[in-house]
Amino acid sequence: MTVIELDTAQRVLAAQPFNDMVGARLVAFGDGEAVLELDIADRHRQQFGLVHGGVLAYCADNALTFAAGTVLGASILTTEVTVKYLHAARHGTLRTTAVVDHGDRRQALCSARIEVVGADGTATLCALATGTARLAEPKTPA
Repeated sequence: MTVIELDTAQRVLAAQPFNDMVGARLVAFGDGEAVLELDIADRHRQQFGLVHGGVLAYCADNALTFAAGTVLGASILTTEVTVKYLHAARHGTLRTTAVVDHGDRRQALCSARIEVVGADGTATLCALATGTARLAEPKTPA
């Protein structure tokens, strides 16, 4: 497996058209860990002014898969994500820290913590997530 650097991983995230709408950024990547951040804006909130659960799930999915990519390489797919919502977020920055808990040559099991960081630097745990990613199957000619 080729080692992937942070700048390459950031380009992979930037190439995701959906992320253009969400606006997440990869701030750390390597050694079985990835950290994704997202500055909360109105577009991330649901009707009660809270960050939509889908935004938290998106952050979990991407952070978990990027963490897996540190041990599996770039050609991977998410196969499962489970999110447990713990605390609502309204303002600040979502910080998702994902780590590889177990990996082999074909798949990785990861866990993540999603925190909201306030302007004063206080972090509050919003959600916990687990997920798996596996090597993508190469396309075979028909």
